Formats: sequence, structure tokens, C-alpha cells
Amino acid sequence: MTAGAGGLRLALLGDPVAHSRSPAIHAAALAAAGLVGSYEARAVDAAGFADALDDLLGGGLDGANVTMPHKRRAFAACSAVSADARQAGAVNTMGRAAGGVAGWNTDVDALRVALASMPAAPLLVLGAGAAAAAALVAAGDRQVRLAARRSAAAETLAGTVGAATAVPWGQGFVGSIVVNATPLGMAGESLPPAALAGCAGLIDFAYGDHPTPAVVSVGGRGLPVVDGIEMLVSQAAASFTIWTGQPAPREAMKRAARAG
Repeated sequence: MTAGAGGLRLALLGDPVAHSRSPAIHAAALAAAGLVGSYEARAVDAAGFADALDDLLGGGLDGANVTMPHKRRAFAACSAVSADARQAGAVNTMGRAAGGVAGWNTDVDALRVALASMPAAPLLVLGAGAAAAAALVAAGDRQVRLAARRSAAAETLAGTVGAATAVPWGQGFVGSIVVNATPLGMAGESLPPAALAGCAGLIDFAYGDHPTPAVVSVGGRGLPVVDGIEMLVSQAAASFTIWTGQPAPREAMKRAARAG
């Protein structure tokens, strides 16, 4: 990707974004790689998202990450998408392409890395949004159960992305890896106790100033855990490589994320 005279101009698009550690993570990555650039968090509604797309097309931005609630809107706006993004129906990383905007889903990359550290067990995915869709894509041949507080949304997602069975919210399955693809935990909320009671590990998208109750609970039992900061860094590393063509300086990114 060719940067302007001021270096790479990157942004995070979503609402809310004030809590995000992505600006610190990418600032550290650019500095560690010896690249000139900037990364800002933009709180945008639908109209603001459209303005950001104009910036991408016009050269005001070189790339953008997309977070809730715009990942499916980003997918619809892209003229070319990666295979993972197409299967998930969601985009969290955008860059300029010939004649338009290209999209990728690096949540899927992050989940594949996380799953590689887990036992070869079935998944219980919590949520029915774009992060849950990424989990279904990353699951591969694993058996997947999908639960959401909106049962109809879970049934719809289970029937359209990957191969999953919709199950009631709050139900647990002994020996499953729980993937929390909801925001629950960001403000200290707990996941349903039964969902975690007999689990074999946890991958948690949620993060905050302190470890989420789910991370504390599962990690305290000596089970494998990938927390939300690790997930954030992993998807950010994949985005960095897309934008720069360089390996991501993961250690510098991890330090910046944990310092936040």
C-alpha cells in the first residue's frame, strides 16, 4: 500500500470507540517497524461511516479497522473481499483497491490462532453478530453450538454461516471451548454460569480495564484462556500486515495493549 507524504493514515471506525486500545497498539507497531503514520479512533454513525469511505476512496485514509456496529455495513461497501470475509458476511479491515475498497476479516485470523492453542474440542459460541460469524468461519471441522440472547438471530446465523446448531442461551456443554463473541464482560458483566461450568477453555473477545469475570473464572481453574487483549492484538497484527506488507511487531503491540 502506498502512503502519502505524511505516512500511512489509518483509523478505527465504530461506536463506541473511546475505550479502544487499537490506536496505542498501531502507534507502537508503526514505531517498532520504523514506519511513519498515524492511527485515530473515529466514533461514527452510518453517515460518518460513509464519510470515512469517501476518505478511503479519495486518499484521505490508507486503511481502516471497523468495529461494532459497522462490520456488516463495511462488507456491503467493499468492491472486493477476502474469502473469510465473504463467508462471514462481515469486514473488519479495509484498504484501497483498484477502483474501490477492499475488505478482510482479521477476526477470523485471530480466532484461528487462538483455536490452535486450545484442545481439539467442540465449540460453544456465544453471540449472533459479526464476531460470532467469524468464529463459525474459523471453526473449521469442529462441532459448533451457537447461543445468543436473541434466539432467532442465533438460528439465522447458524443456518447461513458455517455449520452450527443453535442452542438455548445459558446452556452449557461439558468439554466445550467457549467463545464469547458478545460484549458481555467489558463492563464487568458475567456470562451464564452454566455455559462456563464444564468448559474446557475460553476465548473471550471482551476486554476492559480488568480481566473479565469469565477470564478470571476459567483461568482460575487452570484451563486455557485467550483473553480479549490477545484477540485484539492478533487481529491488529493481521491488519498491520495487510496495510504494510510487513510482519507485525507483535511484542511491541502486546506491550502497548497491556499498558492501556
